Amino acid sequence: MRIIAGTARSMPLKTIPGTDTRPTTDRIKETLFNMIQIEVPGCYFLDLFSGSGSIALEAVSRGATKAVLVENSRKAAACIQDNINFTKFNSFCDLKVMDAVSALRTLERKYVFDIVYMDPPYNQNLEKEVLSYLKESSVIDEDSLIIIETSLETDLSEYTAEGYRIVKQKKYKTNQHIFLQK
Repeated sequence: MRIIAGTARSMPLKTIPGTDTRPTTDRIKETLFNMIQIEVPGCYFLDLFSGSGSIALEAVSRGATKAVLVENSRKAAACIQDNINFTKFNSFCDLKVMDAVSALRTLERKYVFDIVYMDPPYNQNLEKEVLSYLKESSVIDEDSLIIIETSLETDLSEYTAEGYRIVKQKKYKTNQHIFLQK
């Protein structure tokens, strides 16, 4: 796994061994960033369920002003910190080692994120818990883009029932990206 483009282009990134995280492949990451390339420079980027941190670090490499990475696993968070140190993006990144909703609570009135990316464990409804919290949160506004990496089996009607509108959907062989706005 590596950073694909920007100031840290081609830098390799670590991942933790085993199946505790599911790193987004370079190919899917490249497709994702091709779709959001205009929004990334200068943005405030929130990466929930960060895993290795590769998505947020890609955003910083491509010009994001600030990235907040949230990961509950201490083992994965140590890997993320190693990747932040290796890329020398320390001044651009803020790592929170806690669950996603607790992190959102600590971020209230500190940031308004332009892009919120989340890649929770599949089929555990964690993204619905986050979306429910975000509905009334000050960390996003009506222009914020929420991107969820999820399984192909995910029922999209639940997102619209939460008051979000689906602005784009990209399906891959085994998963998909759903783009939402308030």
